[in-house]
Amino acid sequence: MAIAALGQLNTNELPSHGSRSVDCFEKLEQIGEGTYGQVYMAREKGTGEIVALKKIRMENEREGFPITAIREIKILKRLNHENVIKLKEVVTSPEPEKDEQGRPEGNKYKGGIYMVFEYMDHDLTGLADRPGMRFSIPQIKCYMRQLLTGLHYCHIYQVLHRDIKGSNLLIDNEGNLKLADFGLARLVAKDQNANLTNRVITLWYRPPELLLGATKYGPAVDMWSVGCIFAELLQGKPILPGKDEPDQLNKIFELCGAPDDTNWPGVSKIPWYNNFKPTRPIKRRLKDVFRHFDPLALELLERMLTLDPSQRISARDALVAEYFWADPKPCDPKSLPKYESSHEFQTKKKRQQQRQQQGEAAKRQRLQLPSQHSRLPPIQQSGQPHTAQIRPGPNPLMHGSQPPVPAGGAQVHHYGKHHGQSGGPNRYPSSRGCQGSSAVGGGYGIGPYPPQGRAPSYGSSVMPGGGPRGQGGWGASNYPQGGPYGGSGPGRGLNMKGGNRNPQYGGSQI
Repeated sequence: MAIAALGQLNTNELPSHGSRSVDCFEKLEQIGEGTYGQVYMAREKGTGEIVALKKIRMENEREGFPITAIREIKILKRLNHENVIKLKEVVTSPEPEKDEQGRPEGNKYKGGIYMVFEYMDHDLTGLADRPGMRFSIPQIKCYMRQLLTGLHYCHIYQVLHRDIKGSNLLIDNEGNLKLADFGLARLVAKDQNANLTNRVITLWYRPPELLLGATKYGPAVDMWSVGCIFAELLQGKPILPGKDEPDQLNKIFELCGAPDDTNWPGVSKIPWYNNFKPTRPIKRRLKDVFRHFDPLALELLERMLTLDPSQRISARDALVAEYFWADPKPCDPKSLPKYESSHEFQTKKKRQQQRQQQGEAAKRQRLQLPSQHSRLPPIQQSGQPHTAQIRPGPNPLMHGSQPPVPAGGAQVHHYGKHHGQSGGPNRYPSSRGCQGSSAVGGGYGIGPYPPQGRAPSYGSSVMPGGGPRGQGGWGASNYPQGGPYGGSGPGRGLNMKGGNRNPQYGGSQI
């Protein structure tokens, strides 16, 4: 090794230790973007392996490296499970980076920091939103069992995920599902009595205890989110698409009943209960609203969407529920067909281009634009074999995959938004069989700390302010407006990842 002259710094040779440079990877295309970073599909130059690079934006940081990124890296290094996304390494870009136009990105004196993940082809939301996509009952059981297995592992290691939603559940072309985006995750000891922030979990999947201001909670908050995902898979659309926190509570009360000290001992002591308690009695209607569900599925959903978190089913107990052992059994992940990968960021651009083209054609021809494709719910067919159905979509089948079974008179639709208007019925069938998964949208939570809503999985969960897809809710508001949320704006599915993240939400609550 060459020795630098006295008083000079040797910059010709780099040390053999420390993180590698991002120059070891070739960026192929951008597959996600969020407020706090971008996600790229990349190839490692030395091995040819395809990975996902998640860039951590540093230009807006005033207090050094983001604490949430430190926490995410620490937790992912601690976890090692087949149903949890694997963080391969962290690499750096020592030189200031440039954008596609050759202009410096952010602070010209700062380099970049990237998290390197294993590459996943799809996310659950992207698959579900493919035009004409129908999940079979064995397929739903397969995904739910993998989700619960990964979450049970996290809870054993005292990790609360705190942002379970479809876009954070990644799926590869082998049918394997992995939990991703641990930007809001937290290590919590069983005997820990510290206050935690209640401004976590995307709004549509946030449990009532957090909406009512609780700061002491445990794994039950994740299980409420799992229940929302489960019902969404069976129903074909989100079941609690609140516009803001008061509206979210209203939808929960209309479905699950009004909480009181009888059905939820101690609820009256939660900080914001008196501000938001219903002004009239409301009965629980979950069994009535979802009476078309399989009885065993409805029984499991009842235990997941229990108002009292102390009575909510755990991931371990859910795994041994009779639902997963009754026919039709969960299918083998490898039996699912393979499709060309597609990510939410890419399909969003395609939808925008298609709308622009349709708008121009409509102006020329004075025709109305076609409506969004409808999402398809499970359809039970007695005496018929369980076969997943798919109507033709934009993405072709990959070589060697099984051809889709048309769901009848289908036409080619443009990609449906998983966070905008649904435009019709639902999406998932209960047709039996394991074939029928196509994909759009993958994600590595574009930036571990997106501001709101659904998003690509490796971090960018962003929910637009437009109307919720698959309008939900039951009835008008049942409680006085205002309270601790103030005049909550229209931000749908708020993820609460934005803002000043180091002193999170004030005080010691993190």
